[in-house]
Amino acid sequence: MQDHEIHPWLTRMIQGDSQAFYPIYQATKDHVYRMLRFLLNNKEDAADVMSEVYLNVWHSLPSYDFNQPFRSWLNGLIIRQASNWRRKLWRKMRLFERAQRLATESLSNQSEEGYLAREQSSEILSLVNKLPYKLREVIVLRHYQDCSLEEVADVLQVPLGTVKSRHHSAIRKLRQLTEHHYVPKEASIRAD
Repeated sequence: MQDHEIHPWLTRMIQGDSQAFYPIYQATKDHVYRMLRFLLNNKEDAADVMSEVYLNVWHSLPSYDFNQPFRSWLNGLIIRQASNWRRKLWRKMRLFERAQRLATESLSNQSEEGYLAREQSSEILSLVNKLPYKLREVIVLRHYQDCSLEEVADVLQVPLGTVKSRHHSAIRKLRQLTEHHYVPKEASIRAD
């Protein structure tokens, strides 16, 4: 949904029309969920934070500047809610246990072809998840959400130079992780 299509619904919602929330939710839910999945790497947490994002949309909408792109404003809310969620350190152990359980379950339920495709995607995401959070934010917005560097700066509310620096650092670290991760291994099967 483009800004010119969503703005009338936003206006109605600001005016107190609770029915206007549903079209906004329908138009944005996939984007919000996908972004949270990239940032949080956990389905259950993404669903929980998604609820918080929409509560924040409801409460923050009166401060929305209609001269700014709605998607950028929404991305800012998503990033802030994901950051708030990450600050809850007591959840780290639970997240790790869930990720291990899901990985074990998915290995037993996949065909070989599907397994290989998912494993490659999983390896890439696992490398992205090894980045510090500030670098991961930039990679998710730039490469998974196709935001320009200017949009990333807008969403994160940092200077463009900072985004460029973080993007460069993230790419450099990913290259290092990739080189380290994909070091050729010696053949373990001997021909007799």
